[in-house]
Amino acid sequence: MAAAVPAPVITVVGVGADGWEGLAPAAREALLAAEAVIGAPRQLALLPAEAAAARVAWPSPLLPAVPGLLAEHAGRRICVLASGDPMFFGIGRALADAVGPDRLHVLPHPSSVSYACARLGWPAEDTEVVSLVGRPLDTLTAALSDGRRLLVLSADAATPGQVAALLTARGYGAGRMRVLEQLGGGRERITDGVAESWRHPPGDALNIVAVECAGPRAQLVPGLPDDAYAHDGQLTKRHVRAATLAALAPAPGELLWDVGGGSGSIAIEWLRAHRSCRAVGVERDPVRAGRIAGNAAALGVPRLRVVTGPAPAALAGLPVPDAVFVGGGLTAPGLLQACWDALPPGGRLVANTVTLESEALLTEWYRRHGGDLVKLAVAHAVPVGGFTGWRQAMPVTQWSAVKDTRTVERETP
Repeated sequence: MAAAVPAPVITVVGVGADGWEGLAPAAREALLAAEAVIGAPRQLALLPAEAAAARVAWPSPLLPAVPGLLAEHAGRRICVLASGDPMFFGIGRALADAVGPDRLHVLPHPSSVSYACARLGWPAEDTEVVSLVGRPLDTLTAALSDGRRLLVLSADAATPGQVAALLTARGYGAGRMRVLEQLGGGRERITDGVAESWRHPPGDALNIVAVECAGPRAQLVPGLPDDAYAHDGQLTKRHVRAATLAALAPAPGELLWDVGGGSGSIAIEWLRAHRSCRAVGVERDPVRAGRIAGNAAALGVPRLRVVTGPAPAALAGLPVPDAVFVGGGLTAPGLLQACWDALPPGGRLVANTVTLESEALLTEWYRRHGGDLVKLAVAHAVPVGGFTGWRQAMPVTQWSAVKDTRTVERETP
């Protein structure tokens, strides 16, 4: 039986603002030998006449078109053009997902981040990079903190002005901004200014924004101040929230269901733990659901998905979670069972309540599945006449457990 013929390798060539002249010999040879070159119109225009292969512009939206376009040119020698380093916020990731990394031969060019760090004298390892290409502007908020250096990958010429407006609105208007255009090319230019007084008109679309933050410090661990959230009283308070996130134990790339989202604080702080974390907030009240989305945007995690509807019905069709938090509606028939059933082995479930009825339910689940059952009590010092006393908040009963199919459910005595 004849061996299967391996699919041809796709060469991915990184190109900079200096175009053909800046390419290494291997990159030029690959482009000259290609039968089809795929890229953005701006990149294709950088090729000389002798690179006479079929030139194919990416359609918009780009990502959904990748598999079909590659299949259309299957069997041909394909080169894909990318900006700078294809594997750094570039098309390389989408290509690897579509055809597998083994079919890619990547020839990178210095990225705009490398050029920017070189021009600014910033160590790359100490510089946070935020991409606004295809992402909401509010994504930048999560990276803001006094003294932090950021490089913002712009979507277009309007991005610097939008960044300046966001910095000013979030209390970072005193921060220095520099817009670096056409890095590495003959039309390289740097524009300098301060966010709150930024009046420069839009320049070149090929730009990156350097920001030196000057404003509030941002905390890294869970337990943001309660006044960071808009809410109607349905809010997991700061100290209980910190304990709840510790029990949920977010890890990079994991997905949380926040059931009975209220103000969205648990899902929001889960997402703030790592930029690859994912979350779905489920809330039956449309007003609260809108408020969750607003809080997520204001706190830098607009990627939070909000589902409006009653649980457990609203859970149908959601992707499999790594962890589930139930903050409301525990006594809804079948809710806790549906959340438990949705978890894979090793998944975590955490539920909080302040009512005796829900506490009895959590006690029963603790007897059946083990885990930890704790009571969280917080008191705040308040004036009592001319003295100081303690004001006790409602105690919260919390059950947390890890699903393990290797253990048999405990017998109910």
